Order: sequence, then C-alpha cells, then structure tokens
Amino acid sequence: MIGAEEMISRPTYLNKLIQLKDTDLIKIITGVRRSGKSVLLKLYRDYLLQQGISAQQLIYFNFETFDLLAVRSEQQLIDLLKPLLHADQHQYIMLDEIQMVTGWQRVVNGLHASYDCDIVVTGSNAKMLSGELATLLSGRYVEIPIYPFSFKEFLAAKDIAEDSRNLDAAFEEYERYGGFPAVVLADELVKDDMLSGIYDTIVLNEVFMRANIRDSESLQALVGFLADDIGQLVRPAKLANTLKSEGISTSNHTIERYLTLLADAFLFYRARQYDLRGRGYLRTAGKYFMVDAGLRRNAVGRRPGNYGGQLETIVYLELRRRGYTVDV
Repeated sequence: MIGAEEMISRPTYLNKLIQLKDTDLIKIITGVRRSGKSVLLKLYRDYLLQQGISAQQLIYFNFETFDLLAVRSEQQLIDLLKPLLHADQHQYIMLDEIQMVTGWQRVVNGLHASYDCDIVVTGSNAKMLSGELATLLSGRYVEIPIYPFSFKEFLAAKDIAEDSRNLDAAFEEYERYGGFPAVVLADELVKDDMLSGIYDTIVLNEVFMRANIRDSESLQALVGFLADDIGQLVRPAKLANTLKSEGISTSNHTIERYLTLLADAFLFYRARQYDLRGRGYLRTAGKYFMVDAGLRRNAVGRRPGNYGGQLETIVYLELRRRGYTVDV
C-alpha cells in the first residue's frame, strides 16, 4: 500500500517545488499528518535524480523514522548534517517532519547563510511558522500548504474519468471516507480503521500530548461538537456554555486555547467572520472546517448527516487549495 501511495504523483504541489528550485527561498511544506508531505518530498527527490543531480548532492532525512528518533536537539541535528555538507558544491537538503527537532530553525538558518544549498522542509504543525522561524527567516521562506486529495486527485488516484457514469458513486465515497491518500487506496474493509488511527494520531499526539493537556474529555467533546456542527458560526463563550450544559466543565479561555491547538495541527481551518458595516474582522467568531470529510465522519461516530455542512467543507477546502483566502 505504501508503494502504491508513493507512485501517485501530485503535479500541482510538485510543480510549485520545481518552480522554486534553486531559488534563495527556503521551501516549507505544511499540512495535516498523512496528507502526503513525505510522498511529495520523495517525488521531488526523484525528480532531481531524473534531472541528472547526483545522489551525493542530495541530503534527505525523515525525523519520524526509527533511525532518527534520537536526533531531537539542535546540536544532534548539526552533528548529523555536518559530515554530509560540502562548501564546494551545490546541494539539495530535504528534512521531513523537522518540527520534531528542537532548535531546527537556527540550524536551517545557518545552512541557508553558510552553504550553497536548496532547502526543503516539512512539518505538521503551524507553530513552526511562528516565533523564532519568523524572526530568523523573515522574507526568506515560502510556505507550500498541502491538503488531502481533492476530488479531482481522488478520481485520478482511482483511475476514474471525469465524465464517467460512476461519478456520483465516486463522490459519495469521497464524501464518506475523505481524501487521505492511504485511505483512498485502501480496501473499503479497513478504511474506517485507518481513519480512526489518523484521527487518534492527530488529536492525541499533535494536540493532546504536545500541549500537555490534562483534560482529554473536554478536548474530545469540542472536536466532536465542531465536527457535528460544521459550517456554523462558532463563538468560544457559546461553546463553553454548550459543553457545560452537557456536564463537561470548561471555560472560555480553555476553549479558545483548544481551538488554536486544533488549527495549529491543521485538523480544522478557521474562516474568520468579516463585519461588512464595521469593515473589520470579528475577533472571536468564525466558522471551523475540518480538514477531511472522512475524519469528520469518524469524529461524530461514523453516523451520516449534515450533508450541507459536508459540501460546504469540500468547497471551502477546494478554494484554499486554489490559493484563495475565505472569509464569512
């Protein structure tokens, strides 16, 4: 299955990397876990080899692999890279899931300043684009956001023509199981289990453990509520009251923090509410759209419903894929 996933090209994203090849900009690929960042990086590596770049010019590491679990500090990253760097040749440096390494920003900034290199990194948390990175690399990086398959990519992966008679059935499957590449390619018997695993990885690892949250009940309840009420305007105070009425103790501050964490993990995207009369954005209100229809279904217990919200989510994400900023 992994091999099949790797064979699926994603030309829209790959072409962006190719267009930015050998520029002075650091390329940062961001997106929810399992959306295809690692596959895209491998596709870029294969493209470079096909263009005649020698393997000695390529440095590629994935910091979630077993061999690199011990590389978690700035100095360990320096020790890993230094023997492979050559000042007398142009090199391509690809670092996958770099946010696993503390202090990676300073190392990448040092590479950019000291070596003739083309740098691409990936990460699964929006926090990597704030704080120290913004300070060190201001104006020197470009973000390439990646999402699960669009419906067009879904059809290509399933080898279904866009004028096929099976288009309605294909869309029903896309709406039911979403567009995570591995799920799209899997047998239907295991799709739900795979979605549960992806959901747990994002909520538990990227949000719960990373933020040292003690109360998992309120976080899980919030995710379920947002997924079930998708497409509706959300206000933290109203959410806190709703959860309290269901016996879950929480506060406005906690809800605001959880919403930020869920957005940082790319599990939800927020469309801000714009006040036409005041000509400005309202600070607290907005709509939250889940990154994938299959995850949404998993979060609400795999029951059907809210088809209007589902369709609105698919349209919203497609607009984001095309580069639009979407407000309400």
